[in-house]
Amino acid sequence: MTGQLPINFTIDDQPVEALPGETIMAVVSRLGGTLEPIPQLCYSDVSDYGGTGNCRVCVVEIEGERALAASCMRQPTEGMQVRSGNSVRARKSRQMVMELLLADQPAQADSHDRNSRLWHWAGELETTSSRFAAKQAPAKDLSHPAIAVNLDACILCQRCVVACRDVQVNDVIGLANRGSEAKIVFDMGDPMGDSTCVGCGECVQACPTGALLPKTTVDEAGVGLFEPGETVDRTVSSVCPYCGVGCQINYHIKDEQILYVTGAEGPANRNRLCVKGRFGFDYVRHPDRLTKPLIRKPGVAKQISPDFDPANPLTHFREASWEEALEVAANGLKSIRDRDGKRALAGFGSAKCSNEEAYLFQKLIRTGFGSNNVDHCTRLCHASSVAALMEGIGSGAVSASFMEVDNADVAILIGCNPEVNHPVAATFFKRAAKRGTKIIVMDPRGLAMKKHAAHMLQFNPGTDVSLLNAIMHVIVDEGLYSQDYIDKRVLGFEQLKAHLLSYTPEDMASICGIDVDTIRAVARLYAKADAAMIFWGMGISQHTHGTDNARCLISLALMTGHVGRPGSGLHPLRGQNNVQGASDAGLIPMVFPNYHPVGDEQSRLKLEDLWQAELDDQPGLTVVEIMNAVKAGDIKGMYIMGENPAMSDPDTNHVRESLSTLEHLVVQDLFLTETAIYADVVLPASAWPEKDGSVTNTNRQVQMGRKALPLPGEAKPDWWITQQIARGMGLDWNYEHPADVFAEMKQAMDSLDNISWERLERENVVMYPCPAPDKPGIDVEFGDGFPTPSGKALMVPAAILPPDEQPDEQYPLVFSTARILEHWHTGSMTRRSQALDDLEPESVVTMNRQQMQQYGIEPGEMIRLETRRGQIEIKVRVDETVAMGMAVMPFCYAESAANRLTNPALDPFGKIAEVKYCAARVTKLGASS
Repeated sequence: MTGQLPINFTIDDQPVEALPGETIMAVVSRLGGTLEPIPQLCYSDVSDYGGTGNCRVCVVEIEGERALAASCMRQPTEGMQVRSGNSVRARKSRQMVMELLLADQPAQADSHDRNSRLWHWAGELETTSSRFAAKQAPAKDLSHPAIAVNLDACILCQRCVVACRDVQVNDVIGLANRGSEAKIVFDMGDPMGDSTCVGCGECVQACPTGALLPKTTVDEAGVGLFEPGETVDRTVSSVCPYCGVGCQINYHIKDEQILYVTGAEGPANRNRLCVKGRFGFDYVRHPDRLTKPLIRKPGVAKQISPDFDPANPLTHFREASWEEALEVAANGLKSIRDRDGKRALAGFGSAKCSNEEAYLFQKLIRTGFGSNNVDHCTRLCHASSVAALMEGIGSGAVSASFMEVDNADVAILIGCNPEVNHPVAATFFKRAAKRGTKIIVMDPRGLAMKKHAAHMLQFNPGTDVSLLNAIMHVIVDEGLYSQDYIDKRVLGFEQLKAHLLSYTPEDMASICGIDVDTIRAVARLYAKADAAMIFWGMGISQHTHGTDNARCLISLALMTGHVGRPGSGLHPLRGQNNVQGASDAGLIPMVFPNYHPVGDEQSRLKLEDLWQAELDDQPGLTVVEIMNAVKAGDIKGMYIMGENPAMSDPDTNHVRESLSTLEHLVVQDLFLTETAIYADVVLPASAWPEKDGSVTNTNRQVQMGRKALPLPGEAKPDWWITQQIARGMGLDWNYEHPADVFAEMKQAMDSLDNISWERLERENVVMYPCPAPDKPGIDVEFGDGFPTPSGKALMVPAAILPPDEQPDEQYPLVFSTARILEHWHTGSMTRRSQALDDLEPESVVTMNRQQMQQYGIEPGEMIRLETRRGQIEIKVRVDETVAMGMAVMPFCYAESAANRLTNPALDPFGKIAEVKYCAARVTKLGASS
């Protein structure tokens, strides 16, 4: 079509081409140095922004037109003649606009950002002062822990409004009043810290004047720290260390400190960040940071005492040299192996470490310890999802990225809370909803995403299988399945059809709590979509029937043909920043790297040849099983890298008792965590900004993390420490850099074909599978079949199984754990970030207001929350998203460790614990028991 052809026109007599839909400003920005730049304040060439046409500092003169045109809004036409740099009229207009804008600004010497985009263009236009009278300056707003609001620098460009409303889709920032009274407001004119702002800082990154800034860049008076022309020492590109979204970031370093962080143009974030990714990095220089190896003092009991201070570990430990600490660590492990056999040892790796570090760790356990007793937090995250995916489609990774929601007509979000757990991924879902994608939210809690949903199914806790089977029953009963897709791609459909006969919506409605009409409407909407996706989280996986939950989702997608095409697929949203990569690298007890079963002889022989070691052909124990074996005396020694099971594992009283009985425990971490307190040797490790390494996000995107800071004190890189332990146990390892480890990983992992260290350094990110060294990775998988022996996927029926522990007269409530936006996992990093801890400083249990009224409890009161495993005294907060009969609390607060209460009962397939469901009761403190 002619509308899609390039448009030929001239700028300052230079012939140029505009791409379809481009503005004049966009053309100039794209062509860069070949054209004189146009001043830009309300315009941004960052993804999803463009211009607002408010500042008028970008006007150009167009031949034959009376008025000047805002180049950020005007699209060229064929043959148009534009005058910009050589137009005296345009320059004079720009100077006048700048002078008017500067009238209300603080002088540059007192400015909040003396090097802002505003001051840059003021200098370029030789207009750095104003003749006009200033309005009365608004008061500064320092109510937010991380963001300084100084609206005396605001020019009403509305980039912050676009950032909040259109990019992050939070709708907190708006424009109030008219004319000279117009102003930026948060919600209904609230102080930013009291508003519904989620602290993502998108507005900070968008602001061109310094009206919105990280507090770390201004002094107490609000004056910018940098003189005009002064800047940070260096900027380093890396990846966020928190959730599985894998946002690309830029560290801005001053005096060997991270002064602030900005989002980068990564495929998974497109410059966006959340509050953790933008403001949660000061933990790396927290005074609690471990900087010297520690060895437990003789006779000091392994227990957490109320008077123990992690910032002063020398009450329980003594400092040691690296030589001594490594010798004690390795010899202790080696002596147990030699005395009691290879299965007397176990290791927990970390999904917060790099791919290279995960690979080395599992290799050490398998070749140095001699068994497959190695696991990590995937066991408490998506182990059941992986088990079902491997069984059903032959691959444990996602079949399409979350960015593919842009191409979906319908998206199911079930058992996940992306606005809290994957905030940047949530922006893709919210933006898709605004463009017309039908979002279906299914969860026992009425989550924030319901604001963007076409349907919100708040089903009864633990009844996922009954709801999903009822939806599939409708699809089968009404003939809405894709027979052609099933015939070509799927096995087991007839057995599934027979199984679903008894799961009518009429029979299931009373179980799951969703009415028949809604079940039928959702089934039809999903089945009839041209392209549909399913996203799920730990609300699906963390159950004794978690694998069955995932089996149902897989069958639902397969029967409708919604796998293998753009805008379709199955996507378990991965939790930790590198849980996908750590799993790929083999930190799983029943599989080698790339998910090859340890009992598969061909895979084992290949690795034995690569590693020059004999490997065990028996699956190892999982996280919970290892702790049970420790308590039973079967496992006597452990090496834990970056994991905190004393906080993260279910029934933590049992876990802590188990850790206290270990003959030898080596812990490698940043801080003296609740787990490290039980260690015999503590080894100070590296934080993510202090090392090089690759990570793999939830989208299968392998990304490069880069060292930005020196290590503090005597701390060492994790890969180096693991290598020294290996050498101490008799292994001849000689890696000099993570690049050496990556090169070996490529030999062990076909998924890394056509992805090299050099390519990652050059391109920052490559998705796997990747067909060629010069080709991008494949986003939507399984268009031509599945990686199974038959090439077909398998449908596996799932029957209704109740949760392991049901509410009863003694414990009438359902208790569930959850994450909160401001903190991550066990809080060892985020609780040591000042801004994040200021935002959410203490743990609370959340309940429905009506439920609290039944108990006579007021918001903010203290209650006793009990399960059959323990009790916690804690404040209660109203949360209307929590259903009647439920109590929910985060597990990141050491002083209120939620996992003291959770149930360690395991899913028989994924071996994941049921931390999302157990029976509980609450008592108002002061009331009789």
